[in-house]
Amino acid sequence: MTWVELPDGTGFGIDNLPLGVVLGGGRPGIRHAVRIGDSVLDLHGVTGLPVHATRTLDSFLVAGPDAWRDLREQVTEWLTDERHRARVEPHLLPLAAVQALRPIGVADYVDFYSSRAHAENVGRLFRPDGDPLPPNWLHLPIGYHGRAGTVQVSGAPVVRPCGQIGPPGDDGLPPFGPTRRLDLEAELGFVVGAPSEPGERVPVEAFGEHVFGVCLVNDWSARDLQAWEYQPLGPFLGKSFATSMSPWIVPLAALEAARVPPPPRDAALLPYLRDDAAPWGLDVELEVRINGEVVSRPPFRDMYWTAAQQLAHLTVNGAPVLAGELFASGTVSGAAREQWGSLLELTANGTRPLPLADGSTRAFLEDGDTVCITASAPGPHGARIGFGEVTGRVLPAR
Repeated sequence: MTWVELPDGTGFGIDNLPLGVVLGGGRPGIRHAVRIGDSVLDLHGVTGLPVHATRTLDSFLVAGPDAWRDLREQVTEWLTDERHRARVEPHLLPLAAVQALRPIGVADYVDFYSSRAHAENVGRLFRPDGDPLPPNWLHLPIGYHGRAGTVQVSGAPVVRPCGQIGPPGDDGLPPFGPTRRLDLEAELGFVVGAPSEPGERVPVEAFGEHVFGVCLVNDWSARDLQAWEYQPLGPFLGKSFATSMSPWIVPLAALEAARVPPPPRDAALLPYLRDDAAPWGLDVELEVRINGEVVSRPPFRDMYWTAAQQLAHLTVNGAPVLAGELFASGTVSGAAREQWGSLLELTANGTRPLPLADGSTRAFLEDGDTVCITASAPGPHGARIGFGEVTGRVLPAR
């Protein structure tokens, strides 16, 4: 139990304690903070340590698992033991009084394609007469490098991107203009804390030694730009214009009760991807809203490839990971239609528009639409672990 007054049903109780970076609250400068209920604990204020007054969490995360564990234990003691209340309580700030900033520097960004349901749905749309899965899909976690500089924190607007939107017309030129097929992708993101060395592989069992925690991600996509440009090298401008992440990083330590085995695998795996001894499936339930209306509830527990396997594959060639790096799961989709995590799937690539409660329909996102993704996971003793939200409003093309 904590002496902090918590709202009923909060996902931010003493078993969560996510980290973020905030500005305001009557305090000068940027501060690292821990969210508890509807308050944030100013870590620089309570500790006086310069490491907690930096622009991102990277300077703290790079210290590694021992430092993460020590801080978590210390904050838990501060917020549960009345002896610390008089010293700590003045550094609790109302959540509404601070601005949550992008919590990490995003030293690098990789996005994966790890939901079998999503991959098969997309394959059936574009390869109706063939195998919906690419031939390599059951053997490795497919991914691509994104553009780290366009990863933004929840609440930042998303400007509709422009680009080439199809093959050449009668004038011999590809049409150019704002995307007509702007989409959302509901995902989880994984934040690297402790880096690895160039040439070093990170095995699946070392996942928790390098990854600090989990956030929500919306990997916005311009499907018409993507369809024209992606062959032969994959996504580029159709993905690189914006990726949104939630501001609070839920520690892996808060998700022990949410760990589950991944789905059965249909193909033998190479040794570096075998995870029988260290399964990192996560029972996280996502919820996607468009203009406040729930349109999907994707289940993360169904993801074929886990984040530990993604990290193992990302580094198996010797590529290092960096403090403050982000890698995302790829679109989260389940077997049922109401569990699909993109409009590409929900509308069959725009051919079956999605009806909304206000009487309108959506083939893809329109200017002015607001997308909000939330999630929660089981915690200890029947509690729920909240992830907050990642939200973005679509603005017209410039």
